[in-house]
Amino acid sequence: MTKLSTLRQTTDHISQSLQALLERLPPRTAPPLVAEPSPAALAVPAAAPGVLAGPRVQLPCPALLDTYDGDHTSGEHFLQFCLTYIHLSGDAFDSDTLKIAWVLFYMKARQASTYALRVLWRPGGVGSFTDWAAFEKDFRAEFFPIDPAKSTALALRNREQYRQEKRTLDEYIDSFWALVEQAAYPDGLQLCLTFQDGLHPA
Repeated sequence: MTKLSTLRQTTDHISQSLQALLERLPPRTAPPLVAEPSPAALAVPAAAPGVLAGPRVQLPCPALLDTYDGDHTSGEHFLQFCLTYIHLSGDAFDSDTLKIAWVLFYMKARQASTYALRVLWRPGGVGSFTDWAAFEKDFRAEFFPIDPAKSTALALRNREQYRQEKRTLDEYIDSFWALVEQAAYPDGLQLCLTFQDGLHPA
């Protein structure tokens, strides 16, 4: 009962923190109509010599994330999306604990949900991480491929696994070169043969 009570209190605290965060995020509704501003209001003040003037408009609110299921092939993309969203949200995330709780909120399926629950069951819950860097290091160890370059190179060399299939030629080329860059695959005859092997037979 003590563990359940502690978990319930931690969950309630996270829910309250996330609700407070949502209230601080910029609204996604269209701005109300206002009277046309005067020419003086539209005038842009001159920047100091050697200083570039920054944008004077509010950035749009970024789109929310999709649920992450713990797939190792997309762990890096999920984390990068989280970092981008946090960066674009300005001062809405005022603590590392809130950032971590927000990321865990989207880890609701399969291995990701198991990881999120394990974090919540720890002594201290989300606050068991000393800072964001500690959480990111733990996330990378849990959901990033052990050796992405080697895994990608093996996928390219597997003639049965990597083929054009139903993709268009342009889609196959884009995918192929993305894997080549990730795997640091060497140039030369072997690269050409690998590309040719994956094409549809003429």
